[in-house]
Amino acid sequence: MKKLAIAAVTAAALAGTALSALAEDFKIGLSNGWVGSEWRTQMIEEAEEAAAAWKDKGVNVEVVAQSANVDVPGQIAHVRNFISQGVDAIIINPNSPTAFDPVFAQAKEAGILVIATDAEVSSPDALYVGIDQKGWAMESAKWLADTLNGEGKVVAINGVAGHPANEMRVAGYREVFGEHDGIEIVNEVNANWDQAQGQQAMQNLLATYPDIDGVWVQDGMAAGAWRSIMDADKAGDIAATGEIRKDFIDIWTENKLNSGASVNPPGVMASALNVAVLMLQGRELKEPAKAGQYENALYLPIPFISSDNLEEVAASVDGKPGYYSYTSSLSIDDAEALFK
Repeated sequence: MKKLAIAAVTAAALAGTALSALAEDFKIGLSNGWVGSEWRTQMIEEAEEAAAAWKDKGVNVEVVAQSANVDVPGQIAHVRNFISQGVDAIIINPNSPTAFDPVFAQAKEAGILVIATDAEVSSPDALYVGIDQKGWAMESAKWLADTLNGEGKVVAINGVAGHPANEMRVAGYREVFGEHDGIEIVNEVNANWDQAQGQQAMQNLLATYPDIDGVWVQDGMAAGAWRSIMDADKAGDIAATGEIRKDFIDIWTENKLNSGASVNPPGVMASALNVAVLMLQGRELKEPAKAGQYENALYLPIPFISSDNLEEVAASVDGKPGYYSYTSSLSIDDAEALFK
């Protein structure tokens, strides 16, 4: 492993300038504090594939992944382990937006670049590379509100309570639905991004609210929710948001469901890795990462799946296993385009 070195050269040699001696080898730690879905597994795999792709550019990127179900202190231990190992960068899918500030400061002090993905963090010593989770929710909520013509009873099935991405999503759909006097959110429940829990939650909601018009449900649970809707023979009566998994895209296509899905691609960590390597090489972003509530975010585009592009999306995941999620990421060339 080599750290980024700055080689000062003589004025006689290069007219008084200095050039960066770019490292050809980097070690990057990947921290995933929750493994409750295949989405997370795919996220790590895509990041590892992105690291391998740098070999074609003459850069060796070694990744070390720590992926486990841990609480916030456990994930802080992930970061401390990486600091002890002397990694060049840490990419983290964080379990808290604020709890990592002290340990990220320690990483910065050690000369380690920190990038969060999938959920934003408050630390001024970290950069966020990923989608706007609030914007993600607003896109699908707008689709549902438009589909219902701004009127109807709606239920929401959310992910892990307290998780930063989940809380931003909740704020997003509430804001959109709040703009429509005719839309009433009659209940909100949590199903922890688990398909079976999503199915049970939807079954319970239908038993209590048999006359609902719409369902706003997050990825990881939509397939289960739709299964309960179809089992209740209400697929023709209810509009509900959907999934980006291949198994659900197949169900969506076959049954012509009234659905729309914002895409949070598992490729976000791969995108973050490509940005990290370029920053480690001393490259500077054309536009500073100043978006988001903490003013440290570099937002990626949010694809959307609807009846307009469902056929194209289905073709792109053809042959993949059912748990595979429709994805996208910044290629090395895409990431380079963001830099001077």
